[in-house]
Amino acid sequence: MATHTPSPAPSHEHTHAATPAVTARLRATGARLTAPRQEVLSLLMNSARALSHGEIEAALAAHAKECAQAPSVDRVTLYRVLDWLTAQHLAHKIADADRVTRFSVTTDGHDEAHAHFKCTTCGNMLCFTDVPPLKIPVPAGFASNEIEVTVRGTCDACNQTKTVKRRIGQASSKVAQ
Repeated sequence: MATHTPSPAPSHEHTHAATPAVTARLRATGARLTAPRQEVLSLLMNSARALSHGEIEAALAAHAKECAQAPSVDRVTLYRVLDWLTAQHLAHKIADADRVTRFSVTTDGHDEAHAHFKCTTCGNMLCFTDVPPLKIPVPAGFASNEIEVTVRGTCDACNQTKTVKRRIGQASSKVAQ
C-alpha cells in the first residue's frame, strides 16, 4: 500500500515557481491565472504531505520575504485560493479530529473517496495513493456526498526514531550495569 512519504513542510527555496504543470492545471480550469493561485498550487504539488492553512501561510510568507519579487498572499486571499482550488478539484480538504483542516493536491485519478494516514506522533497526514476507491452502500433513498477514512498510527520515520531511541536506551542500560 503506497503512501506519500512524510516530510516536513516544504522549504521555500524552490517550491513556488510556476512550473508548466502548475500553469497547465490552472489554465485547464478556464479561470484567470493569478500569482496567488500559482504559488499555492505549486506549494501543494511540491509537498509530500497535506498542509494546514498555517503551514501554507508560513511557507508563503517565508518565500515572499526571501524573494522580493514574489507576491505576498495575505490570510484572506489564502482562504479564497484554497476554497477555489478545492472547488476546482485541484486540491482537497482533509478535516481531522484535531479540528485542523489540511490541504493536499488532487492528482490525476485521485478519487474523492480515499483514505488518509495520520501519524499520531508527528502529526503528518498523507493520502494513500493506491487504495481502491471506497464505496459504502447507503440505504434506499439516501445519497452520500463524501466518505472520510483516516487511519491513525505511527509513520515509518517516527517508528525508526522510536527504534533508535529504544536501542540507545538499551545500550546505556548495559553500560550502566
